[in-house]
Amino acid sequence: LLRKGRNIDMTHLKIVCLASQVQAQHCVWYGECGESAKVPGKKYNCNYTGPPKPLPAGGHELLVELCPGYDYGDRSLCCDVQQLQTLKGSLQLPLQFLSRCPACFFNLMNLFCELTCSPHQSAFMNGTKFTLFNDTAQNTTNVVEVEYYIGKTFANAMYNACQDVQAPSSNVKALSLLCGKDANDCNATNWIEYMFDIENGQSPFPIIPIFSDVPVSGMTPMNNKTYKCTEGLEDGSGSCSCQDCSPACGPQPVPPPLTPPWTILGIDAMAVIMWIAYVVFLLIFIGAVIGAWCYRRIESEYGPILDSNNPHNLNSDNIDQVDASCGEMLGERFESMLRSVFTVWGSFCVQQPLLVILGSLVIVGCCSSGLFYMKITTDPVALWSSPSSQARQEKDYFDSHFGPFFRSEQLIITTTLKSESIYSPYPVGADVPFGAPLDKEVLHQVLDLQTDIENIVASYGNETVTLKDICLSPLAPYNDHCTILSVLNYFQNSHEQLDRTKGDEFYVWADYHTHFLYCVNAPASLNDTSPLHDPCLGTFGGPIFPWLVLGGYDGTNYNNATALVITFPVNNFHNDTAKLGKALAWEIEFISFLKNFSNPNLTIAFNSERSIEDEINRESESDISTVVISYAIMFVYISLALGHIHSCKRVLVDSKVSLGIAGILIVLSSVACSLGIFSYAGVPLTLIVIEVIPFLVLAVGVDNIFIIVQTYQRDERMPQEELHQQIGRILGDVAPSMFLSSFSETVAFFLGALSTMPAVRTFSLFAGLAVLIDFLLQISCFISLLGLDARRQEGNRLDILCCVKLPEGQEERTDGFLFRFFKKIYAPFLLKEWVRPIVVSTESSRFECKIMIEQIFKPSCDKNLSDSYVLQYFKNLSEYLHTGPPVYFVVKDGHDYLSLEGQNSVCGGVGCNNDSLVQQVYTASLLSNYTTIGFNPSSWLDDYFDWVKPQSTCCRYYNSSGAFCNASVVDTSCVHCRPLTPSGKRRPTGNDFMKFLPMFLSDNPNVNCGKGGHAAYGSAVDLTGNETSVGATYFMTYHTILKDSPDFIDALKMARVLADNITNTMGHTVFPYSVFYVFYEQYLTIVYDTVFQLVVSLVAIFVVTTVLLGFELWSGVLVSITIAMILVNMFGVMWLWGISLNAVSLVNLVMSCGISVEFCSHIMRAFSISVKSTRVERAEEALAHMGSSVFSGITLTKFGGILILALSKSQIFQIFYFRMYLAMVLLGATHGLMFLPVLLSYAGPSLNKAKVFAANKRYAGTERERLLNF
Repeated sequence: LLRKGRNIDMTHLKIVCLASQVQAQHCVWYGECGESAKVPGKKYNCNYTGPPKPLPAGGHELLVELCPGYDYGDRSLCCDVQQLQTLKGSLQLPLQFLSRCPACFFNLMNLFCELTCSPHQSAFMNGTKFTLFNDTAQNTTNVVEVEYYIGKTFANAMYNACQDVQAPSSNVKALSLLCGKDANDCNATNWIEYMFDIENGQSPFPIIPIFSDVPVSGMTPMNNKTYKCTEGLEDGSGSCSCQDCSPACGPQPVPPPLTPPWTILGIDAMAVIMWIAYVVFLLIFIGAVIGAWCYRRIESEYGPILDSNNPHNLNSDNIDQVDASCGEMLGERFESMLRSVFTVWGSFCVQQPLLVILGSLVIVGCCSSGLFYMKITTDPVALWSSPSSQARQEKDYFDSHFGPFFRSEQLIITTTLKSESIYSPYPVGADVPFGAPLDKEVLHQVLDLQTDIENIVASYGNETVTLKDICLSPLAPYNDHCTILSVLNYFQNSHEQLDRTKGDEFYVWADYHTHFLYCVNAPASLNDTSPLHDPCLGTFGGPIFPWLVLGGYDGTNYNNATALVITFPVNNFHNDTAKLGKALAWEIEFISFLKNFSNPNLTIAFNSERSIEDEINRESESDISTVVISYAIMFVYISLALGHIHSCKRVLVDSKVSLGIAGILIVLSSVACSLGIFSYAGVPLTLIVIEVIPFLVLAVGVDNIFIIVQTYQRDERMPQEELHQQIGRILGDVAPSMFLSSFSETVAFFLGALSTMPAVRTFSLFAGLAVLIDFLLQISCFISLLGLDARRQEGNRLDILCCVKLPEGQEERTDGFLFRFFKKIYAPFLLKEWVRPIVVSTESSRFECKIMIEQIFKPSCDKNLSDSYVLQYFKNLSEYLHTGPPVYFVVKDGHDYLSLEGQNSVCGGVGCNNDSLVQQVYTASLLSNYTTIGFNPSSWLDDYFDWVKPQSTCCRYYNSSGAFCNASVVDTSCVHCRPLTPSGKRRPTGNDFMKFLPMFLSDNPNVNCGKGGHAAYGSAVDLTGNETSVGATYFMTYHTILKDSPDFIDALKMARVLADNITNTMGHTVFPYSVFYVFYEQYLTIVYDTVFQLVVSLVAIFVVTTVLLGFELWSGVLVSITIAMILVNMFGVMWLWGISLNAVSLVNLVMSCGISVEFCSHIMRAFSISVKSTRVERAEEALAHMGSSVFSGITLTKFGGILILALSKSQIFQIFYFRMYLAMVLLGATHGLMFLPVLLSYAGPSLNKAKVFAANKRYAGTERERLLNF
């Protein structure tokens, strides 16, 4: 009985279910009735509970387009043609953004087709509210609310298929535009709830979704079949791309692991190696010193550590008896030849002073006349980037195909108000905090400021210039609004829009908070879907991305912003001087206005395109007085220090002020000649040349002047010797040393012109020629002037007032204070047995430390402007901004976009290659912390494919003329570009591709078509051949925030790595371009360039020193080692003093290499020609004679002038000139006057036997010159 009862129950249940199913075969609505009360322009559906009705033949094509699953049998449905047309209109926005992923869009269409037309509506839909349709012709009611039962499985599957779909033109996910909130906060239920919410402006009545996978209240939820984004459709549509479907991408890429630091026992390996090397060297050195000392004590004679050669018989006058090597003989003959040439020349210059001086003046005048053709380069691009460099060529390519990158005028605005406001959404929702800058009153004040800036008027010539005359207007001439990237553009830059609210007397339903929260998630929307229904798109026709206009927020919580960013892009006119002049004039007024702007609630940091250059010029000009005082002190010192006063009575006779002034004028003349000659050749000058070269040439020139004059002052005229013979002999002695230093520097500088960095190359050319001309003028014009001054002094005539003659008196010759100090005190002390090891060990330890420091030394281009408004701007830029500069991946012309293969290698949608350009940039954006690529790329190609689809209303043309018909135009003669056929649904290729592309690029976005490409891509595609082919194109994204020089350098490096990968996979050249690349490219190779330049300079110095010292190889080695140690110590000083390695510091390093020659070469030559018997004695003699001249010349002259630069207000002068110049002089002096003599006393070249006997012959029977014997 129980079993029988159960069977009866089951039968009854089946009958009930069958009856239920039969009863469900009816509609909920059919056709459209009255106007929606809440959504103007939309209609309610008519209440209808009868069976489905056959669709009229006129709707078959539309049914196939929208709901192909119902295209069977008699096509009996619960909708008519009008409802299908309404459905199509409502789905245009989702179609344009979601059809990139066929599975996603199919599932979405399934949801709406079942809702609108399903013949089984009553199974999962229930009408809950109705109103009477006030139409006497139709006795029916409106459906004003329904419940839609949807399977959770279906809802989740639909969301999963759509959650990754991108919106290429907006660099955001499509759901950010379709879900009413950020895609990260969107899920299956709130997305569907939003689409069915009356507040979105699309649904004419509330549709209440109820989610369940089991029957509820007698209703069977709609749970149709869905497709995953990794699956293709039955109509042949492919699976979604990796960019739009993360499951199709496989494992998420991970950045390569960081290279672990090289350590030994947990300590930096380089430090360990350096310390071990230093300790080993110290032990060996101390052992050798102690061993040599013990040996001398035992043997009571000097060992090889002092001199390996026995003293020679100086009474021998037969050089053939000397056991000199071939090299020594060759060196002596070369030395004698130089001495003879300079002796004869010096004698001639003294004998014919008028001829030499006038000839010099004529040559200087002719060369200096080139200054009339002088051009000064102030363009930073031309200054820092070589025309042949990769970044420069890429910039030129970008500018020529897409136009120059715009000029940027930017404000970062914070407020002194500290309190946050809380927004409580109506009717429900969690409270949302709003940062102080987003307070409405603050926004009104910022809008006033923005409007005032728009109204700035500047004067250029006889014209007035406003922002509209120079601003970027992407939709001109259809829309002439300026591009203003500002949060106020969410409100159309209108106080009225900002104040708009919707509500009643009790509640506010929507206000600026609502609009803001929507727009930051859907910046390209034309309808915020709130009761306001205001657009988010800017007045200029483009989206306002929140990361560009807001700062100081966390994550994507833009409402927490603590700063507002306003950017005014201004057109750049590189090839139009007049238009560029207008932009520059307006920027001057812009800067002036903001400097004078005051608001107690607003704090403004700002920057203009011209700000950096202006501020550098301002700081340079502000320090002109400091530089003038610096040079004045050096000039005064030179003029006074040259004179050697023997007694108070002869002060005015023995002083050499006039000779000092003449020497300074010669130095300046050499600089003028160098500038003039290169100006004749059309080589432009740079500010570095003007600021640095006078310092360099003055250093070289002053050193030579002091050597010549002081050697003359210490010399005693030989019997029967006339003045011209004496000065000729002196020049023969010192000119080879001057030639050695000057020619070494000239060759080193000219080889420095091999650099690819324009600033370094220009400096090297000008410096090399200036040093060479200075040397030539000194051995000619200055020698003639020295002869005239010597005659004046011998005639007891006053300096300057040479017509006044004092009574005859006995001239007393005494040694100068510095010479006596060096000879009697300093040189003997420095070369004592116990002092020399201390010097060597101290210098070696310092050298080791500097090498270790170099391991952590990094190139940099940080901006140093001490008291500038720009400093605050850069500080705020680092503190508040979340997005870096835009970066464009440029595909060079020649790529085939007309074939599927060519398209697939670039695009990011369905059917595109997984390693396409767009896909690789997208993948890089997933590793933004490593790649510095912050967002998905905007892709004109993918948006074009969506725009041209036959299902979309975007691509239409007039059937009569073939002209483009915008989606907002209502005209029956407008037809779709492509037929709704299987072939028409495919991507356009060949002629079809080019036929509609110009239309896409000219289409302005509107409510009916948000995919128009004019605003986003108007300049991204270079159409060639009268718009018959595609040339160069670009795909834009943004870098992550870049705060300092290493960030910018790394961004450039990573972008190039990515572009190289894309080039390899595409088989066509792709390169990245951003506005800062041209400035930072040098830092990719600056370490290599620095090493190359300094090594080339050292090699040149080594070769020249070796040759000019009589082919003494070891002398060249020791000079090169000493200069190399100076350079290594310079790097250490740069690190300790915070001086970054960049083009300016590299110029200074090249210059320090040249100045170091002055400190070392004279000492080395004096040691080389000394005939003392031991190395210690030769080093002491060289230091006494040449050391005092070097110290009183280049050291004291430069030290006094450099100290004044410490008073400079400019950080650039403080860092790159005062600090580096001071380091050059101090390091040069300590190495040249301390370390080198000690090094020579230990390891100096052996005595040249041939030179010893040649000197003995030369002075046989005469009083030995004091330079050689004292």
